[in-house]
Amino acid sequence: MDTVLQSRSKTVVIGAEQPFCIIGERINPTGRKSFQAQLQAGDLSQLPIDVEQQVVGGAHMLDVNVGDPLADEVALMGQAVTLIQGLTDLPLCIDSSIVEALEAGLEVYEGKALVNSVTGEDERLELILPIVAKHGAAVIALANDDEIPMEPTRRVEIAHKIVRVAGDYGIPPEDIVIDALAMPIGAEPRAAALFFETLRRIRDELGVNTTCGASNTSFGMPGRHALNAHFIATASTHGLTSAIMDARSPECVQAVRAADLLLGKDEWGGRWIAAFREKQAAAQ
Repeated sequence: MDTVLQSRSKTVVIGAEQPFCIIGERINPTGRKSFQAQLQAGDLSQLPIDVEQQVVGGAHMLDVNVGDPLADEVALMGQAVTLIQGLTDLPLCIDSSIVEALEAGLEVYEGKALVNSVTGEDERLELILPIVAKHGAAVIALANDDEIPMEPTRRVEIAHKIVRVAGDYGIPPEDIVIDALAMPIGAEPRAAALFFETLRRIRDELGVNTTCGASNTSFGMPGRHALNAHFIATASTHGLTSAIMDARSPECVQAVRAADLLLGKDEWGGRWIAAFREKQAAAQ
């Protein structure tokens, strides 16, 4: 099934038969002290830089997270979404743990957004799913509840629950994108293998689209771009259809494009060849 996201003028489709969807992760203050300070001061001047870098890099969508404990996240989210929609036609993923911030972003968004995120906890489902339904959005659903399970069986059980409960709110399965939980391999050597198994089971049992925070996998490890690139390419063979990832990393973006070509999602290599020629032209 396909998950359709839209901006004012552009449509992006996430699906098993579609090209892999790159959701740019850069607009996020985590680990960015200067950006955190800017947000605390109500300063969004970094956004045009982040948007341009990700668009040039090859993003299909952009994740928007302006959360900082010392910033007015609710006001900033509305401002950021409006600003970004004036800078790019890429659809947006509105990312916050604060319900009011999600609503603020959805209120001003023009199109069909992706909401990031909901979990399997009853309280979170009851808070967030009505907002998603009200605005006709799609939603990323993390396969965890009050605990983050490592075993695929538990993750898949939670995914089933979220899809079922979302249906009670009128949200169809195609508007649910399950985050199968990419975890750091530096903390758990089995993390990637368990993630791949979870992907396969979600694909086979539910048929819904999937995503993850791809950079989580390499946290604390050297050579992160190489690890992330191989992780994404391998995950795509197990059913991963999108990822929140570093769209500024040529290594990661090239891995996505190579996987699309090898998996038959880039007929006759049109996009691969076009990207190669564009790179050659830029080098001249």
